[in-house]
Amino acid sequence: MNDTSLAVTASARVRQLIDLTQSLTRRLSDELAAFEAQRPQDVAAGLAQTQELANRYRRESAQIKADPSGLSQAPAADRIALIKATEAFEAILGRHARAVEAARIISEGLVRTLAAEIRGQRGVPNAYGATGHATPTDGSAVAFSRSA
Repeated sequence: MNDTSLAVTASARVRQLIDLTQSLTRRLSDELAAFEAQRPQDVAAGLAQTQELANRYRRESAQIKADPSGLSQAPAADRIALIKATEAFEAILGRHARAVEAARIISEGLVRTLAAEIRGQRGVPNAYGATGHATPTDGSAVAFSRSA
């Protein structure tokens, strides 16, 4: 392969990465807008698409990290555009992560509050222990998952 075809291939690869990065950035921006509008339920509809883009981005990033020489033949303008797209992505990613964490904290707080309210309304049931004496139990039947 000659230098011209290497540059064309590298340029196409960089443009592909720019498109992927910008697509993921747009998805995260849309999700962030939903979180900021206090409508996290709107994110659920596009979650699979966001996960697919994120997985593609992760794979592509790992390949570049393993062999960065493939991009070195790309024109400087293309490499600069990729850097700018990556910087925009990283900025939105940080804001998105904070919004997701805030939504998780709020959701966990709601679940804990509901569980406490249910527990308070039910009272504390008694169960019989090994000695035959009644022992208090918490009686809660609310499941809690730490994964967001």
